[in-house]
Amino acid sequence: MKKSDVAMIILIASVSVMIAYFVASSMFGGSANTSQKVQTIDSIDSKIVEPSPDIFNTNAINPSVEVQINSAPTQPGAQ
Repeated sequence: MKKSDVAMIILIASVSVMIAYFVASSMFGGSANTSQKVQTIDSIDSKIVEPSPDIFNTNAINPSVEVQINSAPTQPGAQ
């Protein structure tokens, strides 16, 4: 290889690296030095709060209670 070929390869490589750097920095951006505000929650304590009566209805159907659907009560030994 001639000296001019080596110089051309070095020039093309350096220009390619600079183009790749600017393209990557435009796509991914630089580091931002801005501050962000985040929501924080209250700490958990041992106080128990009474549930809202709008949500927890005392007259609601209890799914754990057995319910009889047919009209005649079942008797032992009846067929």
